[in-house]
Amino acid sequence: MTDTHTVVNQPPPLVDRNLFDADAPLREAAARSGAGWVEADARRLGAVLATAEAGRWAESAHRYPPVLRTHDRYGNRADEVEFHPSWHRFMGLAVEYGAHAMPWEAPRPGAHAARAVLMSLLAQVEPGHCCPVSMTYAAVPALRAEPALAAEWEPRITSRTYDFGLRPAAEKAGVLLGMAMTEKQGGSDVRANTTAATPVGDGMYALRGHKWFCSAPMNDAFLVLAQAPGGLTCFLLPRVLPDGSRNAIRLQRLKDKLGNRSNASAEIELHDALAHRVGEEGRGVAVIIEMVNHTRLDCVIATAAGMRQSVAEATWHAAHRSAFGKRLVDQPLMTQVLADLCVESEAATAVMMRLASAYDSPEEAPFRRLATAVAKYWVCKRGPGHAAEALECLGGNGYIEEAPLARRYREQPLLSIWEGSGNVICLDVLRALATSPQSAEAFLAEVEPAAAEDARLAAHVDRVKRTLAAGVDQSGARRLTEDLGLALQASLLVRYSPAAVADAFCASRLGPDRGLGYGSVPVAAAEAIVARHRP
Repeated sequence: MTDTHTVVNQPPPLVDRNLFDADAPLREAAARSGAGWVEADARRLGAVLATAEAGRWAESAHRYPPVLRTHDRYGNRADEVEFHPSWHRFMGLAVEYGAHAMPWEAPRPGAHAARAVLMSLLAQVEPGHCCPVSMTYAAVPALRAEPALAAEWEPRITSRTYDFGLRPAAEKAGVLLGMAMTEKQGGSDVRANTTAATPVGDGMYALRGHKWFCSAPMNDAFLVLAQAPGGLTCFLLPRVLPDGSRNAIRLQRLKDKLGNRSNASAEIELHDALAHRVGEEGRGVAVIIEMVNHTRLDCVIATAAGMRQSVAEATWHAAHRSAFGKRLVDQPLMTQVLADLCVESEAATAVMMRLASAYDSPEEAPFRRLATAVAKYWVCKRGPGHAAEALECLGGNGYIEEAPLARRYREQPLLSIWEGSGNVICLDVLRALATSPQSAEAFLAEVEPAAAEDARLAAHVDRVKRTLAAGVDQSGARRLTEDLGLALQASLLVRYSPAAVADAFCASRLGPDRGLGYGSVPVAAAEAIVARHRP
């Protein structure tokens, strides 16, 4: 009798290959971004995350999502969220390596870029836990609008001890922060918020209202927006009060999300919950925008990380599976598709690291202002299609839950939606151009040197300059933002990547008749590109 269960023509598990060592574009970008000093930590973390055990943690965190406990057995309000132990393992790693607060803990040149490297590695394996990590990182610059409050909370935030559980912040070895801005009637229009903030003395306010999305509801405090007597204002809302009593924050339900299922997002009601004012009354948007810009950076990092995971899985599969008498990776059509996926991933990684490095230098504020919005729109917009194409490289093997690309396929759209979906970001690009013209000057100064080295990029940059000179309204905002994103990616690849990668990008993605699908890289170049990116 024939053995029907002999497994042949299936790739071996993609494990025990250090995520950092296997990622040449990330290593190279870290070095040129002034973050080479993080290499030892990145290699240690990359080794842990590449294990089969870490893969099982990621699967379990998604198969067993968080559970809301509104009441205890006696009927008392509990408002707690329970997580699978695998979630806590990832959270512990992120905090241990400083992904939640490295630039604030020990400021040094390249700190934001170094953190981007670590976040990229974590997000490749289990992106859901990166939400509370990102919120904590991004909260610090907003908190600094209230120096006394920042002085009290920053030492807790920058601790490298993961201390889960609801207790007074002063009694914990480390704390994490979240965000609750969105309300059901307003969405991105936060000025339409109706949550009321009533002064109760000593800089404290009682907040009453409903928040439609509260990110990471088990964190120790949240930055929120509410209507104070002087207008929309930012507040720090602790989960537990100094006397040990629970603040009046009621968790109504957890969102049943398409992806990001390991992470809890909640609807909450505030019943005169006590909060600290952050900044002046009426300046809420100006204060919170500091947090938003840093979380938008993290959306770019996480999208690029997802692209890297997709490329690793697709190229590994193709290198070990055969069809029609040849390995998939050796068949021209597949090689071209894989190479295009690699080029897109490398372009996203280059932008992510360049943008993170801009957060390390106050002098780069004008570039950062426009580049953050452009990268958030363009890199994150490319994420879902990239995941779909990579999944298709695995065929039916990719469309099952055991394959991490199924989770990735659901995760990537989130990153183009959260912290401002496409239209919101394009409006921000227009706002940056109108209110900060020096941001356009800084952006062009970034891309123009590389244009001298490639005629296609030069022509593209010239078109962008003509568009900027003529002025753009909402009807042209998406095309302009796309063109700016492509210019930044191309300029970085021309300057720093192998010629085959830069040429493939410019040939396929620049020009008025460009096609932004996958599979147009010349076969001769495709083989070298795939070899550069394959684990």
